[in-house]
Amino acid sequence: MPTPRMTLPTRAVLRTLLEHPSREFYGLELCAAAGLASGTIHPILARLESLGWLRSRWEDLDPREAGRPRRRYYSLTSDGAVQAHRALARADARVAKPGALRPGLAGGQS
Repeated sequence: MPTPRMTLPTRAVLRTLLEHPSREFYGLELCAAAGLASGTIHPILARLESLGWLRSRWEDLDPREAGRPRRRYYSLTSDGAVQAHRALARADARVAKPGALRPGLAGGQS
């Protein structure tokens, strides 16, 4: 199964979702919990959903009656939770590996 790029924002989203694997989060709620902007989080959610790691649904609500737009809720699939744990473990292992961060290359110098 393909794995998304494990950027820091992607890892933040996955860690937030894994804290409560059966819970549904709406977009702005997930933004706040992960500490990310809406413009950052929604492309990540779309990628994770296209991989089958997330499912989403629109809430059943009349926006005029509620006085706010409908919310789209996201939650991990069973397989998504397993894949997220694995992907985070691999990403963490790469960062922890000696020499994984090559400081000699900072600033364009080799």
